[in-house]
Amino acid sequence: MKPRILFCDIETFPNKSYTWGKWEQNVMDFIDQWYILSIGYKWLGGSTKVMALPDFKGYKPYSKDEKLVKFIWDLFNEADIVIAQNGDNFDIKKINTRFLIHGLPPPAPYKTIDTLKVARSKFSFNSNKLDDLGRDLGIGRKVEHEGFPLWLKCEKGDLKAWKRMKRYNKQDVDLLAELYEKELPYITNHPSIYFGMCCSVCGSTDLMRRGFNQRGNLLYQRFLCKSCGKWLQSSKGTKNVNGEYIR
Repeated sequence: MKPRILFCDIETFPNKSYTWGKWEQNVMDFIDQWYILSIGYKWLGGSTKVMALPDFKGYKPYSKDEKLVKFIWDLFNEADIVIAQNGDNFDIKKINTRFLIHGLPPPAPYKTIDTLKVARSKFSFNSNKLDDLGRDLGIGRKVEHEGFPLWLKCEKGDLKAWKRMKRYNKQDVDLLAELYEKELPYITNHPSIYFGMCCSVCGSTDLMRRGFNQRGNLLYQRFLCKSCGKWLQSSKGTKNVNGEYIR
């Protein structure tokens, strides 16, 4: 069975608080704290979908996210690998916070791939924001909108604003999936998806032998996947005995 790979991106409402001013202020107290308003998601090989607060029965303006969070928990509980832009530091931590607040246990264990971390560790773009990476790599741009007023309109129950928000969220996931495909050959710690004599990432059997990797006195056959460009090596090495490599 192939692992289930989930691409996701969440949008949240902001905190509401008391302050004495506008610029770099200490929060005196919270009126209301942030919560999730929508999730865009896509299973590898599937289509992108968005679930937002109005998609659940009983929605009304200022509704909280309990039903949406349960939906997200079910998604994560099915996933073997979760992919997100800045997911390790934002999306997944935010989602875990809402799981805990709503009394949900941890979902089944999964691996994560953070496309922002890959961009920062492997490349030197002028900006690693999703919109800028989309532009530089020619895969598209984020959906333009009116800015913070869109969040306020959604909070007040403006269904037209919710449609724009969902379109914005969907495009982020589409860009995320395209970015992942571009970065894929460079992701050295990618969890194995396929096993046997094929690419462990894309499953292609179109492999080319390209030299060896040496570790201590062991030599490992190196392969290049001609489909996705991923470099691989054999799981078993040959041993150096009296100057010759033998199995």
